Amino acid sequence: MNASQIHTTYKSALQFLVAGQLKNTFDKTKVLVEELQMGDYSDRLLDLQQNYQYLLQYYISGVEDPQRKTVYNKLIAKVFILNSEIREELLFRNSTNFEYTQKRYFPHNKRFTSCNDLLIALNHYHSQSEILAGLDKSNEVELKQIRLNFESMLPEFFNIFWLTTIYKTDERLLFNDILDVNFRGWIEKSLLISALTLNLWRMFDESKLMLLFDCCQSSNQIVKQRALVGLCIILAKYNRFLPFFPSVRNRLVLFADNQHLVENFQQIFIQFIATAETEKISKKMQDEILPEMIKISPLLKNKMDTDNLLNSDEWGEENPAWQEIIEQSGVSDKLQELTEMQMEGADVYMSTFSMLKSFPFFSDFSHWFLPFDSQFTSVNDLFKSDDKTLITAFVSNNVMCNSDKYSFCLSILQMPESQRGMLKQSFKMEAEQMNEMTKDEAILTPNLGSKNLSKQYIQDLFRFFKLYPQHTDFGDMFAYSLIMHRTYLFDILANDIDFNLSIATYYFSKSHYTQALEMFENIQHKTKPNAALYQKIAYSYQQISQLPNALEAYIKADIIQPDDLWTIRKIALCYRLSGNFEKALEYYQYSDFIKPNHTSVLLQIGHCYLELKKHKEALKVYHRLENIDTENEKVWRAITWCAFESGDIQQADYYIQKLIENKPTTHDYLNAGHIAWCQHKMMDAVEFYTKSLSLMQNNWNLFLESFNNDKSYLLTNGIDVDEIPFMLDSLS
Repeated sequence: MNASQIHTTYKSALQFLVAGQLKNTFDKTKVLVEELQMGDYSDRLLDLQQNYQYLLQYYISGVEDPQRKTVYNKLIAKVFILNSEIREELLFRNSTNFEYTQKRYFPHNKRFTSCNDLLIALNHYHSQSEILAGLDKSNEVELKQIRLNFESMLPEFFNIFWLTTIYKTDERLLFNDILDVNFRGWIEKSLLISALTLNLWRMFDESKLMLLFDCCQSSNQIVKQRALVGLCIILAKYNRFLPFFPSVRNRLVLFADNQHLVENFQQIFIQFIATAETEKISKKMQDEILPEMIKISPLLKNKMDTDNLLNSDEWGEENPAWQEIIEQSGVSDKLQELTEMQMEGADVYMSTFSMLKSFPFFSDFSHWFLPFDSQFTSVNDLFKSDDKTLITAFVSNNVMCNSDKYSFCLSILQMPESQRGMLKQSFKMEAEQMNEMTKDEAILTPNLGSKNLSKQYIQDLFRFFKLYPQHTDFGDMFAYSLIMHRTYLFDILANDIDFNLSIATYYFSKSHYTQALEMFENIQHKTKPNAALYQKIAYSYQQISQLPNALEAYIKADIIQPDDLWTIRKIALCYRLSGNFEKALEYYQYSDFIKPNHTSVLLQIGHCYLELKKHKEALKVYHRLENIDTENEKVWRAITWCAFESGDIQQADYYIQKLIENKPTTHDYLNAGHIAWCQHKMMDAVEFYTKSLSLMQNNWNLFLESFNNDKSYLLTNGIDVDEIPFMLDSLS
């Protein structure tokens, strides 16, 4: 079997397992076992099959067994683990994937014969560097040499915990020693958590997962935040199987009782959501969903410029009362902070530094996960001076993640020394200002340190999974960013409405309406009826093109909180887009009653009258609008078409001339051609039609489609059907 076949068979086995089809699961597992040809795995499979047969026999025999569910769940867990181990062993033998290639080479590239030897070497570095640092500068060469030796040990240290399939006594002792509070190596502690996370990302292992749980309670903030981030994403990946591991649930329940940890997880969930590419979602909404929503006649779409009206005034208008509610609840400050974090981190600097990951420094795999250390020899030349320069301040603050700080420093080192010196001198004042800003931020924001650590680490991971040359060999960790709220972890932690509401509101604020809707609907079933909640549910339905559901939710919001102008306009919009112009007119008129003379509302009232063929009423509304805003071209355009459709060619001609004298559109010229023709001004009609065709870039099919949409109105206004071919031929 090749790697693809192994993966497909493994995936099928897990799908059957989740579906509760154990017999089919065993069949797929057997295929993998036979490919592996190792007696231990064959024996384990046979044992599991026999246990399942006993379980079935007891059930069919009618034997009451209160432990049946527990036994069954343990069986599922064991089958899952067996498949994971077999897959790992097969891929180790057969896969050309970067990770498995490294795993095969690693035993042959080791410098240290045991983990204990490596620990002795690490401890030696820390004790020697501490001694040398306290002496005079004559020891600088020796200090640099032992530092280089230390840095050369880090890749092997990282690989031990990244590539080892089973942590035996040797690895576990090293793990515990590194995390001991008395061990001075903070870089090793950081790399250890990243290596453990990547190990679990490759293959589920309950014992390693328990180690990650332990790290989440470390007193070392770097260890703790990295572990919490890793735990979130690992539990999201293996979410389907977590209920079969009681130890996982027990640890999570304990976490749920720790308010500080819960707040930490909440922040991390939001930071993962922030990595999603909202621009692509927005583009999809604009280019695909919105055109389907505008189920309105081609006539109004072309003549009234309703696309612009819908985009600017009605479709995307959020309820201004929401912001007031958010501010009163205290969520506003958090959202503002998170928005700033996103703008300062993932979006801007990801693109800025993506081209700066080709330095030799990043050819070492473990360097992608390094915390920033100004003592690292690759960048240390920048930090030998005691001056508080911009460079020092920039890499010390929380604007950039660790990976980007290394990129920044490495790029500065490419400059000539003279240019580098000028840069340092020119930014001394800015450096002082940045330091002051950092201090102020720390005072105003509680737990800022832990938030920044998790934010920077998530951004480091994001760069690795998006920019590392072999990143496709790892599977995208951030594919789970927008489903965190569906996980077992989230269900246990989110035991209060505020937790759910904060995540739902963040989804909503970032235009992730599907995810926000899932959460709002769930919150709705657990709380008293709330107008603001129904408004957001309705708005989310509207944005994903589910008009009937949106209308239902808007009406519920109106019942709870009557006479809310925004809600009434949204109800009218839903009715209009659904083609129910009578009901739409009713709500638009009521909106006008509550707040008279709103331009957008009056336009929609006129459009509804026009759709209902009530031209006199429509014109009356349009003229009322003209009195309010005498230079509104949209109003002139509406009057032009309404007058033309109703047969008032003289009035239509008056307003089309006003449009032609300003900035006419392709449809203005088309309408002008219609009106001139109906007045028997043939040369003028040809001229206007030609200009319309020109603005359509001489696309004859597009012009003909627009022309044919209006054919019935030409006939109504006295044009003989036999004349139409003559006019069209005169244009070609």
